[in-house]
Amino acid sequence: MTPPGSPPLPVPWRVVVPLPVPALDYAAPHGHGGAVPLGCRVLVPWRGDLTVGLIVGEGDPHGAHRLREAVHVLDDEEGPWVPPATVEAVTAWARDARLPAGLVWGDLLGVGWSVRYEHRVRAVGGADLSAFARRVPGPGWTDAAGFPPALLDAIREQGLLEEAFRPVPRTRGVVRARPLAAVPAAARQVTVLRAVPEAPTLTPKGRVAWAWLAEHGPQDSLSAWARGVGVSAGVVSGVLNAGGAAYVPEDAPPPPAWEWLRANGPVESLSAWANGATADGVPLSPTVAGTLAARGWADTVQEPAPPPPMPEPGAPWTAPEPDRLPEAPAWRLHGGRPASRFRTLAPRVLRLLAQGRGVLVLAPDHATLRRAWEGLSGLAAAAGTRAVQISGGLNEVQREYAWGLVRSDRARLVIGSYLALAAPLADPALIVVLEEGSDAYKLPAGSQAFIPDVAARVATSGGASLALVGSAPAAESVPLPGAVLPPPRARVHVVDYANPPEQPELGPLSGVHLTPGDLGYPVSHDLARLLRQVQERGRQAALLAPRRGYSALLRCPSCEHTPGCRNCDVPLRFHQETRQLTCHQCGYHEGIPDRCDRCGERMWKARGPGTEWIAQTVEKLAPGLPVYRCDRDRQDDLSPLYAGESGVVVGTQLLLSQEAPPNLALVGVTLADTWLNISDFRASERYHRLLRQLAEWHPERAPLLVVQTFQADHPALRVMVEGRDALAYPAAEERARAALGYPPHARLAQVEVAARDPQRAKVAAQEVFEALHGAGATTGEVLGPAPSPVARLRGVYPYHLLLRARDDKRLAQLLSTLDRSWKARVRVDVNPRGGL
Repeated sequence: MTPPGSPPLPVPWRVVVPLPVPALDYAAPHGHGGAVPLGCRVLVPWRGDLTVGLIVGEGDPHGAHRLREAVHVLDDEEGPWVPPATVEAVTAWARDARLPAGLVWGDLLGVGWSVRYEHRVRAVGGADLSAFARRVPGPGWTDAAGFPPALLDAIREQGLLEEAFRPVPRTRGVVRARPLAAVPAAARQVTVLRAVPEAPTLTPKGRVAWAWLAEHGPQDSLSAWARGVGVSAGVVSGVLNAGGAAYVPEDAPPPPAWEWLRANGPVESLSAWANGATADGVPLSPTVAGTLAARGWADTVQEPAPPPPMPEPGAPWTAPEPDRLPEAPAWRLHGGRPASRFRTLAPRVLRLLAQGRGVLVLAPDHATLRRAWEGLSGLAAAAGTRAVQISGGLNEVQREYAWGLVRSDRARLVIGSYLALAAPLADPALIVVLEEGSDAYKLPAGSQAFIPDVAARVATSGGASLALVGSAPAAESVPLPGAVLPPPRARVHVVDYANPPEQPELGPLSGVHLTPGDLGYPVSHDLARLLRQVQERGRQAALLAPRRGYSALLRCPSCEHTPGCRNCDVPLRFHQETRQLTCHQCGYHEGIPDRCDRCGERMWKARGPGTEWIAQTVEKLAPGLPVYRCDRDRQDDLSPLYAGESGVVVGTQLLLSQEAPPNLALVGVTLADTWLNISDFRASERYHRLLRQLAEWHPERAPLLVVQTFQADHPALRVMVEGRDALAYPAAEERARAALGYPPHARLAQVEVAARDPQRAKVAAQEVFEALHGAGATTGEVLGPAPSPVARLRGVYPYHLLLRARDDKRLAQLLSTLDRSWKARVRVDVNPRGGL
């Protein structure tokens, strides 16, 4: 405690670096006063060098005298790099999730960790640095690049180094035509042969040569003069030696290549100069271009780089419809097609932009981002501002330029991926999360953050509203006020493998005489008949396969043995094209065994069709129908389909990242149960959303949706068959979760305890369980421990515990119990997605 009358302790800065480490405390730079510059980037010493960090709060003032000093604040003049409200929200989320702040910020902030600056150093006045090294900074400013970073850091730590930083703008090298007056005289002049006014005594042929030169003007060389006269080179040499002609310097016309460069330059390189001039009819090779530059006709100079090319905004909006959306801190909008959702959302976005406020739109994947950009970016121009895109689809220069536009308030509409979440909007009014239930929002590694959760924190901290918009609401969104648009027209036909059709109203596709074996697998007779109709009528089809490769596994028909991965307890997937068995968890692969390892059987049976198997089946059932594939292993050129040609594309859910073919008449889900047979309480919700997205995939048409399944009566499918709206199934799912105590009526976190020894992992998981109960956790708040559904993954044996708390505060209390060392690796995944 500070004694009365003592000066207040200096407030250190809490700084994160983009590494999986907690926030670190640094003392403010020498001479820096005022409040902590929250959200600004700062250069801090780290492991013998300087690295860029982000200031996320105040540090602990006790012991501040022992801290290293931050070196230089990068964003003082133009304001913070990240809005302070966003900094507080994200840092608080990381703290509640018990994750290192550096790990979270390294994931979420995709712009600004790399900085260009000029760094100069000198010794503090009167300091003798000779004890540090033979060559050290002197009293004058010197480029820091001339000294090892570790040496500078050692001097810096002793307080004997002065440093100066200056931002370096991005430049580019160009070839520019030099002004004619600046071209060296030697380059602008040529030496020519000219006849003297009075001819000396010459031979008859020599007099003819002299007369011709006097009449026809100067010549470049003796050979040119001789050819012009029609005499030998010896004759003209005799005239020159007799004094009848002389070499004289003259100004030459500029080279045509220089004229072209002056009119069309500057260009990026000598090659670009040569290529551009040649294309315009001025022959020029790169070698000659280099010679002209060496003679002084052109300069290679550095100039400020122009703005990088950015995505062009969509078509400007005409008068949008009236704003009928709720006025609430959080609301939802679902149903319809993407275009109708954007049309309904547009009035709210336009009104807020016109008020000078900011709007952020987040998309889970490139396909949704592309549709959002096309549908909403045109609103910015009508409101007198700009729209920018921030996503991993842009390079670092483009993202940095877009960040600068937002930071300077020249762009108030930001549409992007999770990398746009920290965008420096000056006055954010609305954060729109598209397809809030998509698993693509779950970062697969690192912090494993679920972006909608973090976006909700950012919206609350910044005083912005949160809008959840998509094809179907997540069950967590159902309690919010909102609007549901009429569903697009959907034609759904179900092939029930468990029960052959008995209803005569199903018409010609199925008959009452069929048995399960007669239905066809993996492509049913109904689906095969429709594919042949597509071929006959010159239309297009898309088939959704549950997995890539040929099959989920190979099985011995005699002993039922299945080859498995040597690192994971999963069967190896069969890829027929490469004749390999591959693990889709760790990447291990091997050739197909000649015999079964257990019984020696030579035969194998494939189980669980993938894209390869289904594509081959379609080729047999509809000979001549072009078949394309779209999965992670193979992405065929679909341009013939987009040109309107008939064909069928077989793919995984990667299909939905593409535009729908224009003449799409049929969409088939080859085995829908794959999306249901997952140990995850969200599996049916995910399945329902997939069906909705398939039904709205084509922007105008309503292709026939054929669903092959063993669970034809599943409610997620029945609401589609009955034509009910997008809220029907999520509302029922939300009521079921209320009875079971699952989100949105609880908060979940998965604790994974893993070790390479299974017994060690089991014991450590039990210790975690006992520690939680010892800290007051109830039986209903801790489920487990239990082995992971995949008992061994990449050589590690994971055990899972599921924490279920009433709210974020209680969940943070439970997770705080884990803040200690354990005998195995312990990881926390807040709001887990996928298999539990």
